[in-house]
Amino acid sequence: MYMSLADELRGVIRGEVLSDPNVLESYSRDASLFKVVPEVVVRPLDAEDICSLVRFVSEKKKANSKLHISLTPRSAGTDMSGGPLNDSIVVDMLHLNKLLELSDGHAIVEPGMYFRDFDKHTKTQGLELPSYTASREINTVGGMVGNDSGGEKHLKYGKTAQWVQELDVVLQDGAVHTLKPLQGDSLKLKLREAGVEGDLYRSVAQLVAGHGRTIMEAAPKVRKNSTGYALWDIGDGRESLNLARLIVGSQGTLGIVTKIKFGLVRPKPYSSMVVMFVKNLAQLGELVPEVLQYKPDSFESYDDHTFKIAIKYLPELAGQMKSGLFSLGFKFLPEFFMVLFGGVPKLVLIAEFRGETQGEALSQAQRLAADIANDKDHVRVRIAPDEAASRKYWAIRRESFNLLRKKIRGKRTAPFIDDFVVPPTILPEFLPKLQDIMAQYPQFTYTIAGHVGDGNFHIIPLIDPTDPTIAKAIDELSHKVYDLVISYHGSISGEHNDGFIRTPYIEKMFGPAMVGLFFEVKKIFDPLNIFNPGKKVGTTFSDAVAKFDLPH
Repeated sequence: MYMSLADELRGVIRGEVLSDPNVLESYSRDASLFKVVPEVVVRPLDAEDICSLVRFVSEKKKANSKLHISLTPRSAGTDMSGGPLNDSIVVDMLHLNKLLELSDGHAIVEPGMYFRDFDKHTKTQGLELPSYTASREINTVGGMVGNDSGGEKHLKYGKTAQWVQELDVVLQDGAVHTLKPLQGDSLKLKLREAGVEGDLYRSVAQLVAGHGRTIMEAAPKVRKNSTGYALWDIGDGRESLNLARLIVGSQGTLGIVTKIKFGLVRPKPYSSMVVMFVKNLAQLGELVPEVLQYKPDSFESYDDHTFKIAIKYLPELAGQMKSGLFSLGFKFLPEFFMVLFGGVPKLVLIAEFRGETQGEALSQAQRLAADIANDKDHVRVRIAPDEAASRKYWAIRRESFNLLRKKIRGKRTAPFIDDFVVPPTILPEFLPKLQDIMAQYPQFTYTIAGHVGDGNFHIIPLIDPTDPTIAKAIDELSHKVYDLVISYHGSISGEHNDGFIRTPYIEKMFGPAMVGLFFEVKKIFDPLNIFNPGKKVGTTFSDAVAKFDLPH
C-alpha cells in the first residue's frame, strides 16, 4: 500500500507533520523574491525528533540516491535570500525555543527562541547578545547563527560568530555532536578519534592545511562577510580548528543546530547620539574616518529616500515607538524646519556613544559634534542627548524595510543587492558610481540604509511584480553592482547570506578554486546532499529564476 511522505514521517517523529495545502503555501515564502512550496512541514519537539528525521532521510537517500528528499531548517522565516525554502521537507524549529541556562557571561539556548524573548531574559541579568539585527523583534537566535548575522553594534562587538562558543549539531549520521574550538593537545586527540566526528575533523583539517594559501588569498578583505563557508576563520587544521565557526553562517547546509552556547556582554546603560545631515556625498571621505576616530559604539546611516518615507509614514513610526502621533510629530519638528529651509539631506549618519553615566556618554557625543561643526561645511549636526531623544532616529533606521514592504501600493520589495560591503574609506568614490548604475534601471525604486562604519549597505529596491522584464533586470543589475563591489575588494553579502539569490554569484567573488573548496566542505559534512540543498553551492541564476515569485 502506498504511503505518502507525510504519513511515513508521522511514524518517525513525535512532533507535528503538516501537509495541508494552506500550511504548505504559508511556508513557501520568506522575505525574499522566491516561492518554493514544500512537500511537507514538520515541527519536531526536540533534538531527538531531529535525529530521527535525519536518520530517516539518510536511509531513504542511501537506498535510492536519485530520490528527491531533503531537510531545510526554518524558524521565523525573515530571511531575504530564500534560505529557509525547500520543495521537500521544511523543518520548523519554533518548538525548540527554550532558554536552558543563563549565567554571568554566557547563555545556552535552543535555536527556535525569538531574539526578543532571549533578550528579555538576558537583560534581567544586565547582559546582552550584541550581534542583534534590525529585525530583532521578529527573528530567532537560530536564524542569527545560520546567517552569521550582525547589526548596529558590529562596529564594536562583531558578528554572531564571535559570540558562539559551542554548538550542538545533528550531522549526517543522525546524532548530536558538540562542536567548539579545539587547539593543541585537544585537537590532536580529536584528530586521532575513531568515528564520524574524528573523520569530520580529519577531513576538514586536511582541507584547510592543504589549501592554506588559496584560502587566505581568497579571504574577504572587509570586516563583514556571510558569503561562502568561512574557511579562513576556522584555524589552520594543525594547531587549531573550530568547526562551530564553520557551521555559523552555513544556512543549515551542513547540519541542523539544536543548541547554542552564546557569550554575552554587559552593555553600558546610558547613550547619547550625534546625528549628521550630509548634503554632499563627497564629504564622506573625510567625515567617516573622523567619526571612526572617536570609536562610537554604533555608526549607522540611511539615505534621502528612507528619510522621505519615514516622514510620510509618521503614524506607523509612532506605533513602532509606542508613541502618540502628536508627540512624535512634535519630536520631528526640527527635521521639518531643516527640510523646509535647507532641503532633504542626501544621507543621515547616526553615531551612538554609550557610557556608565549619562554624562560620560554625552561628553563623548559633544566632542565629536563640536569637531564636525567646526570643520565640515554643509553638514548639519544635532545631538540627541539621551536614549529617549535617539529613539526616533533608530526607528527610521530599523523600520525602513518594513515601511517599504507594507506601505508602497502596487509594488513589492525585491531584496537581491541588499547586503554588500566595501571598505568605508572608499564610500565617496563608490556611492556615486553605485547611483549611476542604479539610475540605468528606472523600474527600481530603492532606499539605501546600512552600517556606514563597516561599509555595509542595504539596498532594497521596489518593483512592479507584474513587469515581465524584472527577472532579466535583476541579473543584469546584480552583475553590475557585484562587479563594482568586487573591484573595491568588497563582499556581496555582509550578513544576509547567500540563499538562492547570491549563490549563483559566489564564484564571481571568490573564484573557481575557492568555490571548489566550498563544494568539498559540503561533501565532507553532507555527502548525501540532504541538508538545505542549493544554498552556498549548486544553484545557477537560471535555477534561481525558476523559483522567483515573479513573471519570467
